[in-house]
Amino acid sequence: MNRDLMLSLVGKVVKIDRGGPESRVGMLLAVEGDYFVLFTKDDGVVYYKMQHVKSITLHAKGSLDKGFEGNENMGYYQGEDFKSVISNFRHSWVKVNRGGPESLEGILNEVEDDYVTIFSKEEVIQLSMFHIRNISFGVKEESQEEGQEAQSQEAKSSTNTKSSGNRRK
Repeated sequence: MNRDLMLSLVGKVVKIDRGGPESRVGMLLAVEGDYFVLFTKDDGVVYYKMQHVKSITLHAKGSLDKGFEGNENMGYYQGEDFKSVISNFRHSWVKVNRGGPESLEGILNEVEDDYVTIFSKEEVIQLSMFHIRNISFGVKEESQEEGQEAQSQEAKSSTNTKSSGNRRK
């Protein structure tokens, strides 16, 4: 995507791509070297690599709520390139790519020139930097609820273990 074109759209509501799992409507917060920052209603702040964006639409159908317009001063990370920005996410929960089979959530451990390492469930995944279309960090509300359910299950399990006398110290 053309950087100068993108710069002219900062502060405006745009639609990234025409459809599919990576398509999002949001406010364009910043445009840097090889990436841009989009604030979306559902995903929060998302960092997109420009090389993967096929189209951008100004004043997209399904524009955001009126209250959304005031979020231009939303905090976000900046850096000279995509790699330097996502290095700020080390040891944080991230979501890589918005949907489809390449979507991935987990803890970002390493950021190298050619790949990142993410701990997801019981796997250690090395993902090519080239194939990261976008990334956001933080746990969505759904994930927090799932985490609470897991903690609740652990507590029940722990209670059963304590009562049977198999307690670890």
